[in-house]
Amino acid sequence: MSDVITIENGALTAQVKIRGAELASLKRGVDEYLWQADDRWWPRHAPVLFPIVGNLRDDKAVSAAGPCAMGRHGVARINDFEVWSVGSGMATMRLESNESTLAAYPYPFVLDMTYSLEASTADGEPDTLRQTFEVTNTGDRVMPFSVGGHPAFNVPAPGRTDAWEDYELVFSEPWTYASPGVVGGLWDYGIHTPIVDNADRMPLSRGLFVHDTIELEHTPGSTVTLAGKTSGPVLRVDFADFPYLGVWSAGCETGDAPFLAIEPWTGTATRTDEDDTFEHKQGTLYCEPGDTVEKSFTVTLL
Repeated sequence: MSDVITIENGALTAQVKIRGAELASLKRGVDEYLWQADDRWWPRHAPVLFPIVGNLRDDKAVSAAGPCAMGRHGVARINDFEVWSVGSGMATMRLESNESTLAAYPYPFVLDMTYSLEASTADGEPDTLRQTFEVTNTGDRVMPFSVGGHPAFNVPAPGRTDAWEDYELVFSEPWTYASPGVVGGLWDYGIHTPIVDNADRMPLSRGLFVHDTIELEHTPGSTVTLAGKTSGPVLRVDFADFPYLGVWSAGCETGDAPFLAIEPWTGTATRTDEDDTFEHKQGTLYCEPGDTVEKSFTVTLL
């Protein structure tokens, strides 16, 4: 079996890897919008984050079900998924808890990742990818968890000759916000990095990522558009199900990583002022035994 599943709808094509159910390509025609992974900066495209986003302190936590021990972003991205269903312009990949996941995260679960393509229509609806997380608790106790997406996009955009610094994130309205910083992989809310000051756009600057990822909370309209300052809009990410948004690029020191990650999260890495109880992590979701929690976001090509 191939290690990549391909789905198509109209001019849209997407590829999803078996390992981690990771989106590996998003094309319209010949134009590739997704970062194609490069060991010089970051060897991934768009990992699935579950059951944590970011880091636990020293990669460990305690929970009602027992100790947890896992690296950054959890267990989904390092496990092979089963191809559960493939249809017209869509595919669902499934990960069921196993001996390895239970050793790291002692909760039985099923994680279904569905990718669906919605092609542009005559009435003006644009090309869109929808990424859906369905988490089912197959155990007998309440399950705490977070999910998140981590898609990185090519900047400059395909077919354009402008520079990385010629791009910006555009918000639905002016707002003021300062991001916390990252210290030892944990969020430090004692750090305040100004992001926007009564403005509706954030110009890209390598200096924004001196503390690693930027974290946005309560983003107006739960939407953000990646655009060239002069070349115009590239794509829009809509994430009403996700209260947090990570924004990141590698290569801060050398200033040359040609991508930007736009990451919808339901929760965050452990905060420096939190304890190490899993259930106390910021933004934690809870799923009752036998229930399913569903979250989705979309990427619309403009």
